[in-house]
Amino acid sequence: MSDKINILFTGATGYIGGAVLERLLKHPDASRFHIIAIVRSQEKAEKLKKLGIDVVVGSHSDAHTVRDAASKADVVFAVADADNLDAASAMMQGLKQRFEKTGKKSVLIHTSGTGTLTDKANGAFTYDKVYDDNDADQIETLSDDADHRHVDLLVLKADKDGYVKTHIVLPSTIYGIYSGKLVDLGIQNPHSVQIPKLIKLGKERGQAGMCGKGQNTWPHVHINDIADLYINLYDAIVANSPAPGHGREGYYFGENGHYRAGELAKAIAVELAAHGVGKDEPTTFTEEEFNKDPMVGYFGTNSRAKGSRARALGWKPKYTDKDFYASIKPEVNALLK
Repeated sequence: MSDKINILFTGATGYIGGAVLERLLKHPDASRFHIIAIVRSQEKAEKLKKLGIDVVVGSHSDAHTVRDAASKADVVFAVADADNLDAASAMMQGLKQRFEKTGKKSVLIHTSGTGTLTDKANGAFTYDKVYDDNDADQIETLSDDADHRHVDLLVLKADKDGYVKTHIVLPSTIYGIYSGKLVDLGIQNPHSVQIPKLIKLGKERGQAGMCGKGQNTWPHVHINDIADLYINLYDAIVANSPAPGHGREGYYFGENGHYRAGELAKAIAVELAAHGVGKDEPTTFTEEEFNKDPMVGYFGTNSRAKGSRARALGWKPKYTDKDFYASIKPEVNALLK
């Protein structure tokens, strides 16, 4: 790479993206970074510019915008919508253009999720099979129509075609209210998706809920730990030590423990009840609730993952099962405030 490192960043205003971007701004090599972010909001664009970031105001669905920005990037952090196939296609086109023009392979760090490992348990059971990010053959057994897989396969093909080195980070259930400079400036969303969604559903229905018996299992990871993983991966790519896998060998699961859905629902029920919302035991979501909101069924799936390859980079997640459950109270307090 040249002295200046051109970094294209998508998802800068999001929960994960903002946390990763903040770490890049504090990185020891930050003076070498020329970061370009694509954001929709003119207001947030102006705030990002004050942090030394060049900004393109536009949508990730604007193929020309994404393609043009990618064609100039040494490194891409794609931390926006994991399911936007059009945006991913435009990005690959831009990265291919750069390779054809310069002969240099860009580095892509793409965000997917362990939702790609899910089944249709509906809370009735858990399973023993754990997907290990060090086992490419095992991961390739996933169905082509699994969640996020349509974009992941496009990313993998780009690496196989030889014009970019791709790395896919797969966060699990991310938790923790993020605090930092980008949140303070009103740029970044401080909340995750899954746990706040369950809390909101509990508030709306007047009782915390779960799918079936809540026997299904998911991995979890704290927002600070998953943001650190992106930086550990980037540093390993630059140093080539330890040599990070890419393409089919380039999956990195973000997890540091697992939880049963019923136990999470119970913890939410206790905190909601402390605010006068329902009782301290969750009830089962009804068929009507399933039909009303497709995401309800998602909470009944299993997703089992082990981040062996991620840890081999030197990633050392700190937050445990205890921290996971301790995060529920501040989330409920914030969302019911």
